[in-house]
Amino acid sequence: MGAVGSPLVFAVGILGNILSFLVILAPVPTFYRVYTRKSTESFQSVPYAMALLSAMLWLYYALLTKDLLLLTINTVGCVVESAYLAIYLAYAPKQARAFTAKLVGIMNVALYGAMVCVLQLLVKDGESRVTIAGGIGSAFALAVFVAPLAIIRQVIGTKSVEFLPFWLSFFLTISAVVWFFYGLLMKDFFVATPNVLGLLFGLAQMSLHLVYKNPKKKGAVSEVQVPADDEKNQLPLQQQQAGTTAHVVAPIIEADEEVVNGREDDGGDKQQSVSVVDIVLPPPEEHPTLPPVDHPAPLPPMRMAVEVV
Repeated sequence: MGAVGSPLVFAVGILGNILSFLVILAPVPTFYRVYTRKSTESFQSVPYAMALLSAMLWLYYALLTKDLLLLTINTVGCVVESAYLAIYLAYAPKQARAFTAKLVGIMNVALYGAMVCVLQLLVKDGESRVTIAGGIGSAFALAVFVAPLAIIRQVIGTKSVEFLPFWLSFFLTISAVVWFFYGLLMKDFFVATPNVLGLLFGLAQMSLHLVYKNPKKKGAVSEVQVPADDEKNQLPLQQQQAGTTAHVVAPIIEADEEVVNGREDDGGDKQQSVSVVDIVLPPPEEHPTLPPVDHPAPLPPMRMAVEVV
């Protein structure tokens, strides 16, 4: 194991602390938005619950190994991630709040508490305790890198990275590189190994930002102007002059050939055509009289809404 007092190791560790601190602060704009809008919108709590558990696991590992640099950043991580979850619970809808409370209770309290009790009470060998704690910490470090990808379906479906913060992905990627070298210099492969995959996951998240940086939100509506002739045809019958001809477009579904001619066409499919029928309108006096309107509003042009998916 590399000497903790080595200037190079200490410098890399300090840089890792700074970058990890920026990673921890990256969701601040997200939660400021939650606070100002009093709503969590479509944000998910899973990444923050996973980040809290990871910080708790590495805090325990740092206590066992007496690694001061790991101890400081993970103490800060526990405090800040707890604050994020508190804000989320305050403004989440009832169902999301219940899910988050259950998730934190099971994962961050029950499972973590059980792990610490088992290692402290049943594992007597200190080296074995460090190995087990390091392996569990590495597994959850990977989960933290993967957690933001839980919304990848939402990102692809909406073609928007609104709910995948760019700076979180960016600083996770850079931080993974630094902590990899820190673990390598310290010969602590529990720290180095997960950051290799962390770098790959970080690059994958940033690639989503490149692909969907100009989002088209699902459910966006574009308006298509109906031609002038169609607008005229959609006016009430009372507004058309007597004796004029109105064009009525009617779909005609032809019956199966089996019914008409006693035989079936290839595939038995029904055919559909469109017929335009000219109807001569009766004189105005024969039209039903509508009750007068105090302030008749002008009829706006008819528009069709087309959903862009």
